[in-house]
Amino acid sequence: MPKTYTIDASGKILGRLATEVAIFLRGKNQADFLPYKLSNNKVMVFNIAKLLVTGKKSENKEYIRHSGYLGGIKSIKFKDAFKNNPNDVFKKAVYRMLPKNKLRDKMIKNLKLYAEEIKDQKVVQGGQKIEKD
Repeated sequence: MPKTYTIDASGKILGRLATEVAIFLRGKNQADFLPYKLSNNKVMVFNIAKLLVTGKKSENKEYIRHSGYLGGIKSIKFKDAFKNNPNDVFKKAVYRMLPKNKLRDKMIKNLKLYAEEIKDQKVVQGGQKIEKD
């Protein structure tokens, strides 16, 4: 039975929330979990622009990629990437926490991200759905 989880990210820590979302996407919170089966869980996360990171990660953390060509290394600081597009930063954190198999791309399609507030949604706090006031 498909479930939709709506989570408010304001004031939460990036990695801890990404772990929680990855568990929901895999379906490990359900009794009928099978590692080779795609769960029907959908997750909506809003207020991503209000996420926090601990320590000095905002100044020191870098995302590095390489094009495969000589001199093709590209890097961007966390604070710049988060300022430009906080949804991509959070999606990358969740994507890297999912298992590296054929289901990963299908699981990440069940994740919807919003950088700002959304109205009239049910909110999950501590695994419980509650109505947002």
